[in-house]
Amino acid sequence: MDRTERFYKIEMLIRAEGCVSFAKLIEALEVSPATLKRDLAYLRERLDAPIEYDAADNGYRFGQQWRGGKHELPGVWFNEAELHALLTMQQMLAGLDEQGVVGRHLQPMFDKITGMLGVDQGEAQELRRRVKLIGTARRRIASDSFETVGSAVVKRRRLQIRYRKKTGAGGISEREVSPQRLVHHRHAWYLDAFCHQSQGLRRFALDGIEAATLLDSEAQAVALDALEAELDRGYGIFAGGTPREAELLFSPEAAAWVSREEWHPAQRSEFLPDGRWRLHLPYVDDTELLMDLLRHAGQVEVVAPVALREAFAARLRQAASAL
Repeated sequence: MDRTERFYKIEMLIRAEGCVSFAKLIEALEVSPATLKRDLAYLRERLDAPIEYDAADNGYRFGQQWRGGKHELPGVWFNEAELHALLTMQQMLAGLDEQGVVGRHLQPMFDKITGMLGVDQGEAQELRRRVKLIGTARRRIASDSFETVGSAVVKRRRLQIRYRKKTGAGGISEREVSPQRLVHHRHAWYLDAFCHQSQGLRRFALDGIEAATLLDSEAQAVALDALEAELDRGYGIFAGGTPREAELLFSPEAAAWVSREEWHPAQRSEFLPDGRWRLHLPYVDDTELLMDLLRHAGQVEVVAPVALREAFAARLRQAASAL
């Protein structure tokens, strides 16, 4: 019987009998007196169980603050390995949560997890320091906008946003949108939404949302299959447009590493007899794809399409001319 099971057993016995002796608890739990003392202390100090010793009846019962049985143990329990995993997840979340927007809402929950693990805050912090996320070029977003957008996604409500577009003609526009999902990509957050102004699905960078107001009207629902078909068919974060397919050839040296990466869920690949690695993948906009190809300059050949091959060559010449 693990510790979690013992906690429930202790509470069940007290609820059933009203007052239970120390000896009977030891017999029922099959533990040593020292272990039972630790369990009782943990229930009282960590989980606020109103367990008191009644000298008159020589046993343990719930005290007056129990108020008719309203005290309950947590409905979800984790073993020690799962608790360690949750603390690791907290550190990973902190790496994504640059503004601390999500973290401050979840901190009370993680404090409870720390209590369930039986360690103090110093020990918990030491555990979290064993996981380190390194990121660069993080884009800052307004914390109030993030919270408003997040609430709209969860509550399925429409948003009125003031959005600054960064590509094309740019400029600021006012839009009413029906949020569908939040997307995190390369240290930046995006909102996938149905735009009622353009009557279509759009992807908005959260750092481009200068103001967001939660509306009372319900969001227009879009099936996830339709959302994925429209916005996930491109390469990286770019969505919309006519799908094209890139054919890339990586050198044997690069292939040893690149072949372990997933560039796109729909990619196709194969090793050639000479050790090179051929990769086929879909894209709709070459901006992000070109950036990733430049990381492998000298070790990758763009075979097709011709437009992508020429754009890659132009980028290489431009980079060389700046030396």
